[in-house]
Amino acid sequence: MKLRNIDYSLYLVTDRGLARGRSTLDIVTAATQGGATIVQLREKDFSTRDFIAQAFSIQEFLKTRGIPLIINDRVDVAQAVAADGVHLGQTDMPLEMAKGILGDKMIIGISAESLADAIAAEKGGADYLGVSPIYATPTKTDTAPALGLEGLRQIRKAVRLPLVGIGGLNRDNAADVIRNGADGVAVVSAIVAADDPEAAARQLTRVIKEAQKT
Repeated sequence: MKLRNIDYSLYLVTDRGLARGRSTLDIVTAATQGGATIVQLREKDFSTRDFIAQAFSIQEFLKTRGIPLIINDRVDVAQAVAADGVHLGQTDMPLEMAKGILGDKMIIGISAESLADAIAAEKGGADYLGVSPIYATPTKTDTAPALGLEGLRQIRKAVRLPLVGIGGLNRDNAADVIRNGADGVAVVSAIVAADDPEAAARQLTRVIKEAQKT
């Protein structure tokens, strides 16, 4: 059965291209030591076998810390490694089909690029939404126009699912995203490309916790 009561507050999305030669496991280790609460493994150009091998190595570490592993895009890889969940974009496998395959075994997150996406995903049985992009970001160029904080607020009013903001987020704007309705902040470069990923995660954790109090 899938996990319940997940802490989405600091959601790390991996990207080897931004890691400055450091391994994904090194980044994940540092980020979780700094407070990352959930990890999405994103590998756009790995072979299936390499993706599975990478996922197993990350999963082995995360299990010791009780931190969920989410696989980006690939339902087959998520199944192969018995991950905690899968995250699907608007051009990936349809939610209805993914639910038919996975049943109640895994969390399914959906990228919502509009209010209509968010409402449809909630009706379709998604477990959480990645509201994307909040701001324009160079790490993902195939997204819809930025939603901004107003778009986030509109989605928050319309759905009850946990919301994770993503897109151009860092320690300077993470608090605004939390205060405007997000349950968590997803980051890529703010941690992966940082000089000290652990310190970057710790700073983000502090900012998020403070914002959650207001």
